[in-house]
Amino acid sequence: MGAGPMDGPVTVAIVEDHDVVIEGVRAWIANDPRHRATLTMVTDSVGAVLSSTDPPADVVVLDLDLGGDEQPAVSRVKVTERVSALTDAGLRVVVFSVFVKPLLVQAAMRAGASAFLDKRTERAHFVDTIDAVAHDRPYVTPSMAGGLLGAAKLSQREEEALLHLFQGMDYASIARRMPKADGSPISESTVKQYVDRARAKFAAAGRPCRSNTALLARCIEEGRIAPEEISDYRSDASDP
Repeated sequence: MGAGPMDGPVTVAIVEDHDVVIEGVRAWIANDPRHRATLTMVTDSVGAVLSSTDPPADVVVLDLDLGGDEQPAVSRVKVTERVSALTDAGLRVVVFSVFVKPLLVQAAMRAGASAFLDKRTERAHFVDTIDAVAHDRPYVTPSMAGGLLGAAKLSQREEEALLHLFQGMDYASIARRMPKADGSPISESTVKQYVDRARAKFAAAGRPCRSNTALLARCIEEGRIAPEEISDYRSDASDP
């Protein structure tokens, strides 16, 4: 879903239940002088995006405050569940919210979001962010800079995909080892997105990794992966 090459404008799906925000997004996209994006899906349900028979969009814009949640209910658990469900389906996610406390920003990025935008102050960054995320380019919004404090916050799934990659697995083998919460397999394109997003997050934090060797070195330097974890998986067990 949403992971293939883009021949035209970036397609955008928005998960939002406030009409004024939806119309604002339509206007920002329509008024972009470079016509870089187009809105293809509007829904107030994460489930509707996940149940789409065709890839709904190159980028999914997700509001955290769905269904009239009060602020205490917008928890890290809820953020993680919503973002992870979308990224496990191979979708690039941009969180667009009025709730920009550092812990929520960190939770969203840890769950696999590619970017985080503050509804109140970062409208000018909207299309730039969507375009960068769709093409897997690093882009740091002000709320991300404040919430992440310059760190490359990889999601657990991104780190898991990297570990398998460094053990010599191809994307098909990695996908078989990383099922979704319901037990169904993720796709090879989703694995590729995990790796590409990890690379983009390192670049956004000022530590670009242009090769897999550089990516491995960075992960070891930061203690994300221990050297003893890196071995050819084929020497330990047969590939399922």
